[in-house]
Amino acid sequence: NDQVSVVVSLLPALHEQRWHLPAPLAPGALQAEPATDPLPEPLLALLSRRGFTSPEAIAALLDPEAAPAAGRHFPDLAKAVARLKRACSQGEAVAICGDYDADGMTSTALLVGVLQRLGARPIAAIPSRMDDGYGLNAAMVEKLAEQGVALLVTVDNGVSALEALERAKALGVEAILTDHHTIPDPLPPHLALLHPQLTPPGSPYRGLAGVGLAYVLAAALCQSLRHTDGQQIALNLFCIGTIADMAPLVGVNRRWLLDGLPELGRSPLVGLQALQQLAGLDERPLDAQAVGFQIAPRINAVGRLGDPQLVVELLTTEDPSRALALARDCEALNRQRRDLCTAIEAEALALLEADGPQRPAFLLLAQNHWHHGVIGIVAARLVERFGLPAALLAGEGNGRLRASVRAPRGFAVDGALQQCAPLLERFGGHPAAGGFTVRAEQVAALHEQLNQLAQTWLLQAGHGTPVEPEALLSFEQINRSFYRQLQRLEPFGIGHPQPVFWSQGCQVAAQKLLRGGHLQLELRQGEASLRAMGWRWQGETNLPALVDVAYRLRLDSWQGEERLQLELVGVRASAGGAIDGGEVVLQHHNRTYWFRREGTGLVVRNAAGDELTSAEGASHDHPYVRALMQDASLALGLVA
Repeated sequence: NDQVSVVVSLLPALHEQRWHLPAPLAPGALQAEPATDPLPEPLLALLSRRGFTSPEAIAALLDPEAAPAAGRHFPDLAKAVARLKRACSQGEAVAICGDYDADGMTSTALLVGVLQRLGARPIAAIPSRMDDGYGLNAAMVEKLAEQGVALLVTVDNGVSALEALERAKALGVEAILTDHHTIPDPLPPHLALLHPQLTPPGSPYRGLAGVGLAYVLAAALCQSLRHTDGQQIALNLFCIGTIADMAPLVGVNRRWLLDGLPELGRSPLVGLQALQQLAGLDERPLDAQAVGFQIAPRINAVGRLGDPQLVVELLTTEDPSRALALARDCEALNRQRRDLCTAIEAEALALLEADGPQRPAFLLLAQNHWHHGVIGIVAARLVERFGLPAALLAGEGNGRLRASVRAPRGFAVDGALQQCAPLLERFGGHPAAGGFTVRAEQVAALHEQLNQLAQTWLLQAGHGTPVEPEALLSFEQINRSFYRQLQRLEPFGIGHPQPVFWSQGCQVAAQKLLRGGHLQLELRQGEASLRAMGWRWQGETNLPALVDVAYRLRLDSWQGEERLQLELVGVRASAGGAIDGGEVVLQHHNRTYWFRREGTGLVVRNAAGDELTSAEGASHDHPYVRALMQDASLALGLVA
């Protein structure tokens, strides 16, 4: 039997899952890309769902075009490069003004590291999360001017720093702005501005995060000065920051990640080497998964709980022993972050349980002692667990609370906060996440209004956590060859997520609840047997004998042994789907049918031996027959 390991990440109870299966593909819809080693049909079906419906579109995804000349897409780039070249030639002090999230820290480290190598004297200037809040402020500008800084470069912020940059202008300090947040009116004073919104419509640079804009600037400067080493470290940090910030993996983001990720494990940055060593990644290549799950959390933890300057120094130092010491500090903060998240999540769940079994449509929980740096992570866990929008509030002093908000797909956080604006002191965000500050006496009214908005959304979306697989797989298809083909679709991220597959009619041969609430399963389908582990399982201790499972496929390494691993995102009782002699057996309205494929179509046989082809079914007006053909298409994988 083909032994495959299945790992279940946080999985809601069966009754809290809301499955949405994909619609069947039209016959002939799957078109292989022009290659000697074409993608298997389930991956073609998945890509078809995502809009890659032609061989040319698939080829462009697998091997995107090179980035066009940046100077033709960013009108102020030449002006910014000319000013930085002068700063480098004169050994001038240049302030790199970043932010305390992963994007801002890696952007700052990128420009600091490059400018150090080119002759300037860069100074990292990042505000305190707890004391200063987001972005450049006037006090920072005044302090930098006192230190003799006459040029500052903002990364991942700047377009909203009107007061700070007006102060900079008054003090004779020039400003180059690189930012991807919404451009306000009026813009603050500046020498040059690099922003994705200023590129031509349809530009492949439109999806850049802050670190991508810093890379554009650094690469142009290095090319102008013919300095290849600086461009190499810039590409290394672009990869880290883009994945950590979950920027959309389209356009030049995808092209540069495909170019940069294979070289990341051999980076000359000793700080990155130290992070790899402590994360246990020093003996295998760094891919997007390793960066996202091992490197990025260690960087993010510093911005949440510590001093962001630690990350900047770690990623710019050339001293291996100093790098290892700083990496250990990151490791300690990451452990502290995990402990805090565990404790706050336990408190949040206890508060919800104390309110009784009837949960509100919008989860809003507040405790003065919660840490601002991690409440967003816990809010995201509650969304994953319950499929509801959630806000966690922590005390800010002076009768105010600061919140982090997360929401399932379909509930727009930014729109909801805008509707609640009269109750809020400050707010901001995007559809999936946001934050706000509110006075304590307004919290009850705010929760009532957010509840109403969430209830309206739930009436349309339905209750429960959505489970949305994209393509059907049988266990016998899951092997190293299929995984190698799946890797051709990487890197995965926002705009091109890790695929979710599903398998139907899996027998639960054994199940055991382990210490810590983890569920161990043995699943069988036909001749293939799969072992399953459900981490922090939230559901029943006795699953049905026959289940459908939705999952992501990964390659796991344990004690030196690599094995394929399925991370389950959904489990439900199966209506059938057992495989019998090449046919799939399903129950439909208490009747048994046998389905098999013939060419691009299918044949359905009933218990009396009568057969119906998909072409005949398509021309049949009876809703029962149409529904039967829909079930048959899903069961046999004719979906996209």
